[in-house]
Amino acid sequence: MKKYFLLLLILLSGCSTMSIESYRESTPRFILEDYFVGQTQAWGIFQGRNGQVERQFTVDITGRMEDDKLILEEDFLYTDGKRDRRVWTITKLDEHTYQGQAADVVGVASGKSFGNALNWSYTMDLPYKDGTVKVKFDDWMFLQPDGILINKAKMTKFGIYLGEVTLVFQK
Repeated sequence: MKKYFLLLLILLSGCSTMSIESYRESTPRFILEDYFVGQTQAWGIFQGRNGQVERQFTVDITGRMEDDKLILEEDFLYTDGKRDRRVWTITKLDEHTYQGQAADVVGVASGKSFGNALNWSYTMDLPYKDGTVKVKFDDWMFLQPDGILINKAKMTKFGIYLGEVTLVFQK
């Protein structure tokens, strides 16, 4: 019986979620629209369920403000030579809340920011074989000293873990 209780405890602890408000006092303070205005570079990897790195890429990002909206133009270059582009339009709703849209995002991305952290939640329509597949993202960004931003995004489909994207941004 103790074995089953311990197993249940381990499984339940793996289901806990982080709280964005717990980063309220963390510094440096991350203000999305301030950080991304101008030129930013990023380096990233995608790891599948088993942790194996399946793709590597770089991103050149240009950000600008238009009518109180942050426009982010992201140009991706993958190590296999493939290129991709995503344009985000991000609106700040209040001190802590954001909404974002992009052509491959289903509906609206919602974000919350406290302290040095930002958490995005969205569904993306990703290319897969001869079509696309809708994948849910739980996306966390953490601003570090010297303008370094670390981003980890977990991908799921029907609650099943598919993999993780890790990015490092530098101004």
